[in-house]
Amino acid sequence: LAERRASALSLDSTLLAELLGRVELRDLLDPEIIAATARQLQHLSADRAARDAEGVADLLRLLGPMTGDEVAARSDVADGKDVAGWLEGLRAARRALTVSFAGHSWWVAIEDIGRLRDGVGAAVPVGLPAAFTESVADPLGELLGRYARTHTPFSTAEAAARFGLGLRVTADVLGRLAADGRLVRGEFVAATSGGAGSEQWCDADVLRILRRRSLAALREEVEPVSTAAYGRFL
Repeated sequence: LAERRASALSLDSTLLAELLGRVELRDLLDPEIIAATARQLQHLSADRAARDAEGVADLLRLLGPMTGDEVAARSDVADGKDVAGWLEGLRAARRALTVSFAGHSWWVAIEDIGRLRDGVGAAVPVGLPAAFTESVADPLGELLGRYARTHTPFSTAEAAARFGLGLRVTADVLGRLAADGRLVRGEFVAATSGGAGSEQWCDADVLRILRRRSLAALREEVEPVSTAAYGRFL
């Protein structure tokens, strides 16, 4: 079975789609690999944790809007007061601010305010420099594209809930990104009860990482062993 899965994973995604009619990798991708990659992409692994205010600023820039609890979960501190102080320091320096959308209050990098205003209708605080409030050509494409780059396979419903968008609008934007080759549509993980029947998407580069790591794990399972190991097995 491992050999057959490795052979299938080694095929090009386009060829797989031609053979199967649709890219369905849920039986080929390793769930543990997906989980570990998700922690890495979301900076939840210890080696990627933020250790100071600059690290928090990078988190907001790379991952997009986050709640205070989400920032704390990605910070290497024992006391949440440190994280709150870092965030307030970034606010005082006009590098971060708080906005409300999708029923939550979010910390965002100041560079994102134009995207959030045009994409999800977030209110712009007064007094911001004009350079940060200019109109954005494709705000939802940029927001959802970054969401895809920083997540393993996700459903339309999950992306829509994150930004408080309708399913139809979200599916249209994700479909456009897929048409541009930036996303891949398929079945990558077993559907959860909350996402049953919902389309799944994955960033093309993230999918390449998952395929490569899953293939390496499968090849390790079927790699040849020494005669001594075979003798012990017998």
